[in-house]
Amino acid sequence: MKYVTNTLMSNETLVFHTKPHWIVYMPAIIWLAISILILIVGSSLSGNSPILLGFSLHVLLALCALLLAIFHGLSGWITSIASEYAITDKRILMKIGLIRRNSLEIFLTKIESIHVKQSICGRILNYGEIFISGTGGSKDPFLYIPDPLQFRKKTQEQIEKLP
Repeated sequence: MKYVTNTLMSNETLVFHTKPHWIVYMPAIIWLAISILILIVGSSLSGNSPILLGFSLHVLLALCALLLAIFHGLSGWITSIASEYAITDKRILMKIGLIRRNSLEIFLTKIESIHVKQSICGRILNYGEIFISGTGGSKDPFLYIPDPLQFRKKTQEQIEKLP
């Protein structure tokens, strides 16, 4: 929440703050499951597996899948810690990125529409994408938003409170 608190204007109040949904870790979870599955299935068939560099083939494949799981886990973790989404009584803020930063700040008075997009998985796990259309035709995506309908509702409530 450091970015959001550092960019608050005077007399601006934070209304809602969120980070990306845990779904950003799903590729890592899938690769970890594949790694475990390769070890289980490979160990039951280990008599038929050729030996390479002192390891059986299924162990090498499992290690490769484990490395992919670690890579995707780190990627998900960086996405999670380096992304912030917030609603204040004056603006909507989005910040994505750790080293290379992409930030967006839209004044509530400039918002024309809010589009929520959820896949079937998104509906089940309660995450989605939000596209905010501002004046001038810009449509900016907010990805992996947990409870996107709540985010839209909070935004609409703040727009209604505007003078």
